[in-house]
Amino acid sequence: MRRRLAPAALLLPLALLLAACGGNSAADTAAGAGTDGKGSLTLNVGDQKGGSEAVLRAAGELKNLDYKIKWSTFTSGPPLLEAVNAKAVDIGGVGNTPPVFAAGANSKITVVAAWHGTSKGEAILVPKNSSLKKPEDLKGKSVAVAQGSSAHYQLIASLKEAGLTLSDVKVKYLQPADALAAFTSGKVDAWAVWDPYTSQVLGAKQGRILTDGDGVVNGLNFQVAAPSALKDTKKAAAIKDYLERLRRAQDWVYDHPEAWAKVWAKDTGLPYEVALASVKRTNASRIAVAVDKPLIASEQAIADTFTGLKLIPGKVDFADFVDTRFNGSLPPSTTTPRVFKES
Repeated sequence: MRRRLAPAALLLPLALLLAACGGNSAADTAAGAGTDGKGSLTLNVGDQKGGSEAVLRAAGELKNLDYKIKWSTFTSGPPLLEAVNAKAVDIGGVGNTPPVFAAGANSKITVVAAWHGTSKGEAILVPKNSSLKKPEDLKGKSVAVAQGSSAHYQLIASLKEAGLTLSDVKVKYLQPADALAAFTSGKVDAWAVWDPYTSQVLGAKQGRILTDGDGVVNGLNFQVAAPSALKDTKKAAAIKDYLERLRRAQDWVYDHPEAWAKVWAKDTGLPYEVALASVKRTNASRIAVAVDKPLIASEQAIADTFTGLKLIPGKVDFADFVDTRFNGSLPPSTTTPRVFKES
């Protein structure tokens, strides 16, 4: 008899649920997560569960630090960027949407580094036995999504590809835990969400992908710094070193997907099989890219979309919120993500 995975068993720690994409929560808080390195300079780094600290440690990139890294863990991108704006954090990692909303609020944030990966994990899911076969079939149907998240933008973009708009569907703005309950109980026809939820639902055989974001959304993730830290010569040098370590750590993930999946599963509470599926579908594909004009244009399109929906109050000029000094010889942001190699 096949074991049915109950909705409660699918729930992830809130820190991971919101990590990729945003959406504010009353539980959005930061907690001290320790310090690495030595020296008189301290780089305050904002992180999310199973994020930068975990991958740097797994890849051995927290050794030989001649400055200290003080970690603070946040439940999602928006409160992390609030901390950057408040100068409580010097730098931190977020997905492609929180910087747009922070820019819309005129926060003091600066995108300094980017990674381009596949968007196969950002998907519109439907129940396994759903009659819906293609995105066009969503017309008149109910779709759960976290408002202001990257999944929200992916839903908008996927509907546009199908010749539809948000007004053609019944949007149910739900945070992941509530959306999961609605999806598994049949209260919504579809769910726009991101990995590792996508991998969990597929692994539990409780749904299938109607369409995903690959080729529809930009697949970008960012490191975002405080302008005040960038103006500090010593902190800017530490940020440069930190970004180089993160880039090497991402290369390590690509070369050691099983080892990273074990670490990620332990750090987040994910089942190993789900973590590995998510690594293969999304995480291992990421490649460090330059913060360049195509990247700015891509983020500008997201900003303009949410401005048009009146979710951002007024025009955002995303070019005002980037710093290209750390690009070095990195490839363009349009560089094709890696293809995971099965061992």
